[in-house]
Amino acid sequence: MAKGRSEHTSSKVASKAGKVLSDPHSTKRERSVAASALTQARDKKK
Repeated sequence: MAKGRSEHTSSKVASKAGKVLSDPHSTKRERSVAASALTQARDKKK
């Protein structure tokens, strides 16, 4: 049985991924990778 992994995207990478998603000129592949990175990002703490 596989162990659960707790890998998270760093805040620096998450920030860049957000910029890619908001860029109207980014490709479908870039958006896909950026969305994947944000899915693995930690939630912001208040």
